Amino acid sequence: MRSTDVGVIGAGIVGLATAYALTERGASVTVYERGVPGHGQSGGESRIFRHGHDDPRMVEFAKRSRLIWDEWAQRLGIELVSGDGVVALGASAERRLSVLQEVGGIAARRIDAEELHQRLPILADFDGVAVLDERGGSIRTTAAISTLSAELSDRLVADEVLVVRSTPAGTVEVRAGGVTAEHRSLVVCAGRGTAALARGMGLALPVRHGAHVRLTYRVCGEPPQILACLQDGSGAFGETGVYAAAEPGNGRYAVGLSDHVDAPEGGLLDPPALAQLAERASAYVSRALPGLDPDPVDVRHCWVTELPWGSDGLGVWSVDGVFFVAGHNLFKHAPALGRALAAAAAGDGLAEQLRPGAQLGAPPS
Repeated sequence: MRSTDVGVIGAGIVGLATAYALTERGASVTVYERGVPGHGQSGGESRIFRHGHDDPRMVEFAKRSRLIWDEWAQRLGIELVSGDGVVALGASAERRLSVLQEVGGIAARRIDAEELHQRLPILADFDGVAVLDERGGSIRTTAAISTLSAELSDRLVADEVLVVRSTPAGTVEVRAGGVTAEHRSLVVCAGRGTAALARGMGLALPVRHGAHVRLTYRVCGEPPQILACLQDGSGAFGETGVYAAAEPGNGRYAVGLSDHVDAPEGGLLDPPALAQLAERASAYVSRALPGLDPDPVDVRHCWVTELPWGSDGLGVWSVDGVFFVAGHNLFKHAPALGRALAAAAAGDGLAEQLRPGAQLGAPPS
């Protein structure tokens, strides 16, 4: 029987951030991970950090996370978010700019075609609405995962958790393949596996499962000094839900669509539909990003766990000292979310905005 103050199930970015925040508080922690840390929903070489959201509360949450990313980068001595910014295109970008301005304290503004070309030289000519989030950028995912994993190396348990339950003594028991342990509290951020563990505690999480595709392309010629992330909701190039981010060195650019393939109960996916997403992404690259070689050099398939109130939705369910985290697009929020979960697990209470009833991340009605 191995016991620590808090158990964390899942060593993706949210689990690692939560465990790291617990160590900042002086708590003892055990992190359970059945695979390689960061190779599930947190996988890939880059993610977008952006402040732009439809929900002002999520913008505030992103502001807090950005400051913690900076704090961790300084403490750990590595770059965790690039300084290249995020460019958003289309009417959705203008709408979110108004939310950023309402919240305040965020360097975001409309830019003209000339500055757009400077920030995103691989993009085809575009004369519509373009908004720059100056403090956005490409998250260095590999650096973040590897560094946090190293900081927590003696707390990681390589095993699959089968079930969790509350005990008569008021603790939480974790039963994994080769480990049984008790903790004062438990945080479950196991991605696709979270809902199944929650069912064992009597909770039905309203999570929709699916999968999406992210392809990586080489930049033609010499990598540009500045290569902003992209969110394209304009439809000018045939798609309205495109996201893209540069890998370290700006020599490769990862592109994906916000659309995903649903996985009905049981997790079965439609192979042709998944392949079609990849084809659409490459077709978009040919039309919109002539500065990229249109033949992909890498592909990443990731599970999607989306809540019913929106693609940026986030919620935390709690019962008997166990906190179940669900949502999509969480990588950028991991530092602030990790600290909030650590506070809850340490007994300080769960922030009201994280409770499901708050529907954090919901677009305005």
